[in-house]
Amino acid sequence: MDASVRETTMRIEKETLSQYACCSADSRGRIRQEESCPIRTPFQRDRDRILHCNAFRRLKHKTQVFLSPEGDHYRTRLTHTLEVSQIARTIARALRLNEDLTEAVALGHDLGHTPFGHAGERALNEVFEGGFRHYEQSLRVVDKLEKNGKGLNLTYEVRDGIRCHTTGKEADTLEGRIVKLADKIAYLNHDIDDAIRAGVMTESDIPLDVRETLGDSKSKRINTLVLSAIENSGADIALALDVGQAFSQLNKFMFKSVYTNPICKGEETKAESLIKSLYFYYAEHPNELPSSFWQTSISEGAARAACDYVASMSDSYVLSVYHQIFIPKAWLEKGLY
Repeated sequence: MDASVRETTMRIEKETLSQYACCSADSRGRIRQEESCPIRTPFQRDRDRILHCNAFRRLKHKTQVFLSPEGDHYRTRLTHTLEVSQIARTIARALRLNEDLTEAVALGHDLGHTPFGHAGERALNEVFEGGFRHYEQSLRVVDKLEKNGKGLNLTYEVRDGIRCHTTGKEADTLEGRIVKLADKIAYLNHDIDDAIRAGVMTESDIPLDVRETLGDSKSKRINTLVLSAIENSGADIALALDVGQAFSQLNKFMFKSVYTNPICKGEETKAESLIKSLYFYYAEHPNELPSSFWQTSISEGAARAACDYVASMSDSYVLSVYHQIFIPKAWLEKGLY
């Protein structure tokens, strides 16, 4: 009997990928066993499940940096995710690592992000007992919240990459570690682009030594960082010393000039207030939660269900729900004419 497309792909991976790659055949599997697809490898199936899930679609209406921007070209959490995926796949392909695994992690890494960007994350972290971290919520989304509580049943390697894409423990796979680097490359550079568009800064504001090392435009900086990762990675993912130092300096510059800039962040206290108000409301009125969150309310408590629901909202939906709950409705005249 001829081998299936999946089996052929997995054989090609073994023959062509780097010794450091995570091949599909070596996956540690899923939480729940299921029948294999005749066409797609496990990591390809994970990528497709993420791409088609509800949480992925909601990313298009979630803030990246600028709250409710008036303009078509500011990034959202979805466009950020696509940029991370592109950068990560480029590095993975050049290093002969598993591009399907890399793409799946990249597409899923921010599924648990709150509305209003990190302002929403800070708000829930302050009020939800035990704290709130978006990378943990992303894992909760794929493990439990999608598909009416069934989750997406992803492979260990994709779940590990999602959980480890920011601070703390490094991912077990190089593919997961690539996404962590690509995430930072993407957001620092596209946030510069958005900040320039908003009139908050100019290219010349970036420290001269950073521009001399990384480049004086978004495309040049991304190219420098991607090339450095490709040229300096082997058993781990790394940048050249001078490039890494300049990248770290750029990160510090952005926190000072954009991420904590009162011009950029002036509305965030209002956003945090909305998030907290909705969280407390649903924690006290769990019967008003959508039916898909009722089981969580019963098994894990109303606060957990309220946190999940508010975290899942898009920016515009937060405003709509807040208006329905807290803003008095106007009376209409009847039968006067």
